[in-house]
Amino acid sequence: MGSGDDNLKAVQAAGTSRWRWRRLLWLPVVLAAFSVLQVLVLRFVDPPVSTVMLWRYGEALGQGDRAYRLHYEWRDLQKMAPSLPISLVAAEDQRFPQHNGFDLQAIEKARDHNARGGRVRGASTISQQVAKNLFLWQGRSWLRKGLEVWYTLLIETFWSKQRILEVYANIAEFGDGIYGAQAASRQFWNKDASRLTPAESARLAAVLPAPRRYDAAQPGPYVQRRATWIQRQARQLGGGAYLQDD
Repeated sequence: MGSGDDNLKAVQAAGTSRWRWRRLLWLPVVLAAFSVLQVLVLRFVDPPVSTVMLWRYGEALGQGDRAYRLHYEWRDLQKMAPSLPISLVAAEDQRFPQHNGFDLQAIEKARDHNARGGRVRGASTISQQVAKNLFLWQGRSWLRKGLEVWYTLLIETFWSKQRILEVYANIAEFGDGIYGAQAASRQFWNKDASRLTPAESARLAAVLPAPRRYDAAQPGPYVQRRATWIQRQARQLGGGAYLQDD
């Protein structure tokens, strides 16, 4: 009896082990399917929040800042001033209409620049920034970078360029706790994003590298110089017409 019971238990244990392994093997498939569903839904549904907003809110609470508030108000792209989208592209990703999520030319230039030393230069496209700010956590790791590539491929596959730019303009941080052009326009100039001037649009784009350090409403010398450069670049790209081919 004892030997038979032991054999039965061994068979049951082996069956349980195989079942667990099958679950583990299916896990990547389930996660991949879930990520595809996320992206498909947000092609049509405006995101109520982003992971960066949640991360920042949790960070503030962890630091004991109970007064911290998120300012976020969605505004459709066609209801924003035409100067804003082209300012964002001029500042962050001038090949945005042409690439498929990754600007290989910018990556190569950044690699050469960083190899020479000095200030590290990135080469993230607007699509990559949407992927990591909307879906992923803050920090640097190979896992997060791999997921950023995956989500970038998904949004480039399932979203139009206009939708990518629309989401970016709405979830980008333009000040401490201020997300999206509409909230920024309200907070800085007490008006709707549709009434932003080219200079104001350029200022918003100018603070994107460090929105908690720079102020679009009261710009210092750096923001003023960068905003002037952005306006010049926007004109050279052809203005709003540059983004109308999608």
